[in-house]
Amino acid sequence: MPIENIPQIYTDNSNLPLDLFVYDFKMTNDVVKTKVNLSMNMFSFLQVGKKQVHFADTSIAVNKEQSLLIKKGNSLWTELLDIENVYYCKLLFFSENKLQEFLNKHSKPTTYNKDEIPYFVIENDAYISNYLNSLSAISSISTPFTENFLSVKFEEIMLYLFNKYGERFELYLHSLISKEVSPFKKVLESNIHSNLKLEEIAFLCNMSMSTFKRNFISEYNTSPGKWLQDKRLQKAKETLEEGKLKPSDIYLDFGYNNLSNFSTAFKNKFGKSPKEI
Repeated sequence: MPIENIPQIYTDNSNLPLDLFVYDFKMTNDVVKTKVNLSMNMFSFLQVGKKQVHFADTSIAVNKEQSLLIKKGNSLWTELLDIENVYYCKLLFFSENKLQEFLNKHSKPTTYNKDEIPYFVIENDAYISNYLNSLSAISSISTPFTENFLSVKFEEIMLYLFNKYGERFELYLHSLISKEVSPFKKVLESNIHSNLKLEEIAFLCNMSMSTFKRNFISEYNTSPGKWLQDKRLQKAKETLEEGKLKPSDIYLDFGYNNLSNFSTAFKNKFGKSPKEI
């Protein structure tokens, strides 16, 4: 089964960086368990039909009486026709930058629920119905101010849901932009500028070297040796630029057994020897 990259497949230019994007999705046949790679957080305002979304550890099903706010990521979508033999929902995508901008304006810094589920159920009502009509009106006109209109409409629906669901909705929004660092990454990144070898860092992660390398490539898409060397050499360069220490004072701190190896690696990366810095 192919993977649907959403919202890219709905845009004229899949590389276009959009902060807000509205799309009317309609179909006349059932679709079961579509693999979806959702690259933006998304409101799915269901108007006709039924929708079920399977996530890694949970699932949710709604009908036309409800809509969903779905966290970006991978999931399986099942979309079923209603008695009208049609399925229709209005999708509103928004970037993390736009969400952060809203929270900076309307929400105080807060803790969030680390176990927050990847969706929020919204009960459709008269206000949301009127909101969607106004959103359709904006989408139907061509104007250089469309982006500004959408920004206003995004803020409007967010404020309405703030008022309707209170702190529960606010905490959910914060969970959408909070990045939990895995234990593996915490151990690794806390030892970037230490003199520990890869084998020693793998031990601290409670992993064999082969498992450590697989996890590393999965997280960073590069080899651990090169990544760690680049990070340490960059920090070494910054340390030398402060002018307080000499190369002979720091090479051990950055994982090199002797000054010669450190100097060679440094010159290969920066085109200058440590002494020249």
